[in-house]
Amino acid sequence: MFDFEAQLAQQWPPAQWTDVTVVLAVSGGADSVALLRALFALKRQFGGSGRLVVGHFNHRLRGSEADADEQFVRRLCGDLDVACEVGQAPVGSIGPGGDGLELVARRARYGFLTQLCGRQGARFLATAHTADDQAETVLHRVFRGTGLRGLAGIARTRRLGDWSLVRPILWSRRSEVLDYLRAIDQPFREDASNADRAQTRNRIRHDLLPMLAASFNPDVVAALVRLAEQAREAQIVLDGLVERLFAGKVNVQPGGAVRIARRETAEQPGLLLGELMTAVWRDRGWPQQSMAHRHWRRLAGMIQSGRPRKTMLPGAIVATVDDDFLTLAPPTDARSAGCRER
Repeated sequence: MFDFEAQLAQQWPPAQWTDVTVVLAVSGGADSVALLRALFALKRQFGGSGRLVVGHFNHRLRGSEADADEQFVRRLCGDLDVACEVGQAPVGSIGPGGDGLELVARRARYGFLTQLCGRQGARFLATAHTADDQAETVLHRVFRGTGLRGLAGIARTRRLGDWSLVRPILWSRRSEVLDYLRAIDQPFREDASNADRAQTRNRIRHDLLPMLAASFNPDVVAALVRLAEQAREAQIVLDGLVERLFAGKVNVQPGGAVRIARRETAEQPGLLLGELMTAVWRDRGWPQQSMAHRHWRRLAGMIQSGRPRKTMLPGAIVATVDDDFLTLAPPTDARSAGCRER
């Protein structure tokens, strides 16, 4: 039998979490139930003064099926004597509709889990993403036109204030999860919506990945996971270069405008300059949702070539360039400039 618990202990050593509070996101599905059972077993084996707290969010999207998921998680936590808190979306607050629904539901779920971490004083929030989830995410983002940062997929850990989001079984295959649950005779809930091919991710899971495995590479999931790891490492290097460039060549003016020294940056690669622009947007809190790839490339081109001399960007931000600087004016200045993209 594949020793799921021993592998988990190696990947996320108990010494790192058994003396603190860990909130586990448990839907009732196979992955999250396996994570709960494995962490519970390791906690019994290694002891520690910390607590496991299960967080379950009922999206109220599947009627009685969702309520049955909630009751299953409550019973499982009762059997294990693990604390359980349940959040419920207000009726009608999350409506039907494909991939957009998935995003809205995810935000509601993580909002509940974030609040739960705060109330419990948790050090970690653990979610049960697997290597298969990683492969699906990478492909999904490729089809949507991702850059290097998106190609890095799901992060194994992410610091969020006083606590960290962790994916302790990101190394595991879904088949290994199922093997473990069968070995310990642990039932789980099946979400019928996971078979709905109206959602892009489900088509990737049920149609595309099996076809790629059968026709091109039986280890396609492992290949995509390696690609994500390499993209993440490359992004770390790129972020370091951007940080140094930002510190030396970007200056925020008293009125809120940003000036980037052009003479010293014009010879930099377009990829690095595009990343520098996104760093400026993050630093200033400017909205990025409407900024497409072409906008970042246009800004990089303005630094490199000095053309066009002026352009209007989403969010009413005006970019102007001369021989010495690229200047980005925030919306208040943009409205007075009366500029149009050209």
